Amino acid sequence: MKEFIPRKTVYRLSLYNRCLEHFGQNGSGTVSSETLAKIAGVKPTQLRKDLGYCGQIGKRGLGYDVALLRQRLAETLGTSRLQPVVLIGTGNLGSALLRYQEGFAKEGFEIAAAFDALPQKRSPDISVPILAMTELAGFIAARGVKMAILCVPGTSAQEACNVLLQNGIQAILNFAPVILQTPAGVAVNNVNLAIELENLSYFIQ
Repeated sequence: MKEFIPRKTVYRLSLYNRCLEHFGQNGSGTVSSETLAKIAGVKPTQLRKDLGYCGQIGKRGLGYDVALLRQRLAETLGTSRLQPVVLIGTGNLGSALLRYQEGFAKEGFEIAAAFDALPQKRSPDISVPILAMTELAGFIAARGVKMAILCVPGTSAQEACNVLLQNGIQAILNFAPVILQTPAGVAVNNVNLAIELENLSYFIQ
């Protein structure tokens, strides 16, 4: 059985992966725990504890092999192969995310299809198929999709969430301005831009 990793640790593992990407682009073959921890903004002891979930990797006095550590992080985070994702809601925000398909692919995610109650003819710069919600169940089953991005208005978010859950979705990135009601075992990450700006507002007072 796969070892459970705390949510905050998973977030930091993703952060380490982003830092390592820059090291790799700069041609660095190895990195010390002290250097990686400093860039990530954590203590070296915390970093080593977090990376312990990825198995034995670093060597004392030599640091971490950047390519190997990125590979282990990808395996741990489930991004070592393209992870299919469905997107619900193709308004302004949903369409903007669809235009970022190439960027998602570089991070290990593929928006396999988008769904909308009233699918419009897609823009020429969007390559992702946009389908009717009535086709969602069959598509999820055929592709084995477990993740979804929700970009619908708050008034219809819970209803759309329920449809996703009924069809086996286990993780949702929620851009709707509501707290979704989901059963235990379903992971939901909420992205509320107003709350984020409100937080930043405090720090400029």
